[in-house]
Amino acid sequence: MKRIIEIIEESPNPVFSFEILPPLKGNSIYKVYDIIDKLKKFGPKFVNITSHHSEYIYKPLPDGTHRRVSVVKRPGTVAISAAIQNKYGLIPVPHIICKGFTKEETEYALLDLNFLGINNLLVLRGDDKSPGTSMGSQELYHEHSTDLQRQVNLFNQGIGLEDTAIQGIDTPFSYGMACYPEKHEEAPNIDSDIYYLKQKVDNGADYLVTQLFFDNKKFFDFVDKCRSAGIKVPIIPGLKPITKKTHLSLLPKTFRSDIPEELASRIRESKTNEDVREAGIEWSVKQSIELLEHGVPGIHFYTMSASDSVSRIADKVFRL
Repeated sequence: MKRIIEIIEESPNPVFSFEILPPLKGNSIYKVYDIIDKLKKFGPKFVNITSHHSEYIYKPLPDGTHRRVSVVKRPGTVAISAAIQNKYGLIPVPHIICKGFTKEETEYALLDLNFLGINNLLVLRGDDKSPGTSMGSQELYHEHSTDLQRQVNLFNQGIGLEDTAIQGIDTPFSYGMACYPEKHEEAPNIDSDIYYLKQKVDNGADYLVTQLFFDNKKFFDFVDKCRSAGIKVPIIPGLKPITKKTHLSLLPKTFRSDIPEELASRIRESKTNEDVREAGIEWSVKQSIELLEHGVPGIHFYTMSASDSVSRIADKVFRL
């Protein structure tokens, strides 16, 4: 299976890709297939599959007390990656994350993916906002994505946990990592964020995918800073079209992404959700065209609650 970096470098045109969520526990995989069916006609070069840690709920007991129970709400990242590869022949890129997964669980995921011939990853720290996701012992968990990256690198060399030998790695994992045009929420400033980003690249990240953003100038400035810092790998912009009014407050709060006033005012003035969706599509089309004119290696779309909008955007921007 080709590495994503090879696909990017060999493609005569910017690549189209998108991210999907595994179905909620108990739901059918056909919801995932429905999204792929909408978007496969635009020639996606790869499909990212998110990974989600367990969350905790409190179940009432007969004596009136409550018991904390771990619930995996979106299982199956490895299995869904295999299903997509088998059904569509598309290249899956499963997310491997620190938060909520032990080093041992990560190793088993890498073993399963290796057995399946899936050798592309996106290596991430993961969301730490949900209750019950504290890392606990550093002997069991990775704290940072660079620590997780080190485990993947050692696995590629045939070295597992406790220095055990891993055999049969015919195709080592290739991986991308995340970056933040408006800086990571925990970084003191953008220059400090880029300092650590360069470490990711120096340690083996083949490419970078951005957090979602709505202001292209911030992306262009970020790329310029990265190049000045010696980061030369492809940087793929990640976009998500706004589809509902609540995104005006939810997206900045969740992803620390500013929404330009031109777009914000258009959404505020919208009378219906359909008007909001139209505004989101128009903005994303404009964003995409400008990004492509500036020579980006591709555009990656976040489809959560927005697959119909992404399809309409791709129809204007990536029509084959």
